[in-house]
Amino acid sequence: MKGMKQIKAIVRPEMLDAAKDALVEHGIKGITIEPVKGFGRQLGYPEVYRGVPIEARLLPKLLITLVVPDAEAQSVSDVIQRVCKTGAVGDGKIIITTVEQAIRIRTGETGDASLG
Repeated sequence: MKGMKQIKAIVRPEMLDAAKDALVEHGIKGITIEPVKGFGRQLGYPEVYRGVPIEARLLPKLLITLVVPDAEAQSVSDVIQRVCKTGAVGDGKIIITTVEQAIRIRTGETGDASLG
């Protein structure tokens, strides 16, 4: 069995369509999207509510998750970075981890055969 990587990309919500389209064009056959909230270096954004300053608000982001063969991990992360980068603080993060096993529930296929 060949190795696999899980890629999790935390991106700006407005980048979803561009990321999805670029990943499909790159040959990715399946992704999972989750709405998430968090903050990084930007520590949220300042806001005044009823005259009281509020700091470190959690910002809405999207978590894109996919599993790819080892050989594709770098090129897929490059695609995500290329289309989701604005150059501003808060663009997000890409995290790549090793996957021990993947199993397609319907067919029982494992490893690379279970992807897509």
